Amino acid sequence: MNIISGLKSTLADADRILVIGCPGSGKSTLARGLSRKLDLRYISMDRDFYWLPGWRKRPRDEIDRLIADAVTEERSIMDGTGLNSFHLRLPRAEAVIWLRPSRYACLFGAVSRTFRYFRRNRPELPAGCPERISLDALAYIWNFERDAVPLIEAALRDYVAGAPNAALATRFFS
Repeated sequence: MNIISGLKSTLADADRILVIGCPGSGKSTLARGLSRKLDLRYISMDRDFYWLPGWRKRPRDEIDRLIADAVTEERSIMDGTGLNSFHLRLPRAEAVIWLRPSRYACLFGAVSRTFRYFRRNRPELPAGCPERISLDALAYIWNFERDAVPLIEAALRDYVAGAPNAALATRFFS
């Protein structure tokens, strides 16, 4: 699926960008790099919305409130797939970059990241959440194409169908 509706002439013209994809796909690395190049505020869903120190998850209503506040910003790039918050994030997005490398590339990315940041915080996590990996996380990555991709495609399709003048573009990078 490649959806283009009201696409800005270049990515540099987009003021609000979402970077989505499987864990380990490179979302955070790309978003941080584009943030610097395009002078956009970098927002990490993991750091800014989901996790509290000690890997405690915020309550869902608080997550939604924080996301609703963040999407009112005029210029930002947000990394994280977060299907439960597409209804808040898509209406304001001018571009969606969907990274779709193979499951093996994502597994390699997640495992190598674990070694690189082992027992330390990576930049897209809050303080007090040292890097870790679990069998559940590896299984999520392994099954991402089967379980999450149809939901992402449906959300993007439904959004574009419901908002025909939306300035939304999705690009796929494999």
